Amino acid sequence: MTLPIGSLDHSSEFPLYRQLYASIRSLIEKGRIPKGGRLPATRELAGQLGLNRATISAAYELLEAEGLISGHVGRGSFVAGGARRAGVNWRENVGSSAPSSGAPASAPLASFSSSRPSELLFPLDEFRETCDDVLASGEAQAILQLGSPAGYAPLRRYLLEQARAEGVARESDDILITSGCQQAFHLLQSILVRAGDNVLLEDPVYPGMKNVFQRSGARLTAIPVGADGLDLHAFERAASEHPRLIAVTSNFQNPTGATFRLGARRSLLEIAQASGVIVIENDIYGALVYEGDPLPSIKQLDASGDTILLRSFSKIAFPGLRVGWVIGPRPLIERLTEVKQWTDLHTDQLSQAILLRFAQSGRLERHRQRMLAAGRERLAAVMDACRRFLPPEVEFTHPRGGMSLWLRLPEPLDAGELLPRAEREGVTYLPGKYFAVSRPETRGLRISFASMAPGQIRSGIAVLGRIFKNELERVRAQSPLAEAPAMV
Repeated sequence: MTLPIGSLDHSSEFPLYRQLYASIRSLIEKGRIPKGGRLPATRELAGQLGLNRATISAAYELLEAEGLISGHVGRGSFVAGGARRAGVNWRENVGSSAPSSGAPASAPLASFSSSRPSELLFPLDEFRETCDDVLASGEAQAILQLGSPAGYAPLRRYLLEQARAEGVARESDDILITSGCQQAFHLLQSILVRAGDNVLLEDPVYPGMKNVFQRSGARLTAIPVGADGLDLHAFERAASEHPRLIAVTSNFQNPTGATFRLGARRSLLEIAQASGVIVIENDIYGALVYEGDPLPSIKQLDASGDTILLRSFSKIAFPGLRVGWVIGPRPLIERLTEVKQWTDLHTDQLSQAILLRFAQSGRLERHRQRMLAAGRERLAAVMDACRRFLPPEVEFTHPRGGMSLWLRLPEPLDAGELLPRAEREGVTYLPGKYFAVSRPETRGLRISFASMAPGQIRSGIAVLGRIFKNELERVRAQSPLAEAPAMV
């Protein structure tokens, strides 16, 4: 079969395989290649177009990733149906309207670099209704006045009551509203850590957490994180040196996606309490459970009540409103509030009042359920794509929720060195070096999947899989250990 492919622009900023992919996609969408129709073999189409077979294979991989074609060993590739049938929205995936000519759009193919929810899921109509409710209330004038640095009092009461009903907060606990979890870490560092103190951090870890303690002059000790969470043996050894505190992410850790098992949570508490180590639990992803049942938080398991818990609306509602909170013993919250007042005399009550109304009206829970459904679909897409498109030598975690997973490339590949190549092909990610505390993370990289549609995820992972495979084959071919040809 000869495909009516138009001329490809070898001087374009867009790779040839993406131009070819867009052209074939256009033919499928217009019905010029019928459902069930067989595509030319890669060798045949390469000869027709004067291209390398690898270029044809890359284009076919993207088409298969979006469910447009299906490949069958020994038979070839066949049209499986349009993008709508595969549950993929081309305009949504690319981020702008695809040109009628079939040329690739200029937006990135897939951005795995930002751990945030998709703005396409934001319930704007319900949010507008909530804003109207708040501004029409008798409290509007008071809400628009200067607010307490501790936060909007009705929201504080609501969150504390919720936490007590959950068994997370005790009568001796109190709550402070913060501008996201980053401000919470900064405040905690200000009152708990002095220069030279030993602070235990996960490795790899979210850079914002590392930076806030590093800038305080603290001595950072890295505790490795694996697929099942924190390395408890390493923590126990480090705890014997009497560190000041440990900061951990119990659910769907950023960047690895790892979750502490129930036994590990209890063991961590036992070790910390025996050593006098303060535990800060960062639980901003805990409400995003896509598989299985949620586990009790570390603070919920802590009979002493000393664990400090951080949560946020940023991952389950609207990140731009910047509303998080800290739950901890009342004397600690009083000190945090005093420190917060030094730099933040008052607080943004309007955002907090809107989020309170959004929660009390039931709209937040309805939105969270939509987020869970979308997250479940996107997690399934990224896991399936990793299994299908990544070389078998690439290791990856399997999170049950959250927004990210962790890839580790085989030696001697370097994720940072391969990033520019991926960016040229419209795919971004964050290399492991940004998350490292002490261990070199040259082979690691974070894939954040929550902000993209499933088809976009599959396309992006297909690109990365081909780049990693090609680079692995190249370095192995150049290795002096490569098998020499037989001299016969």
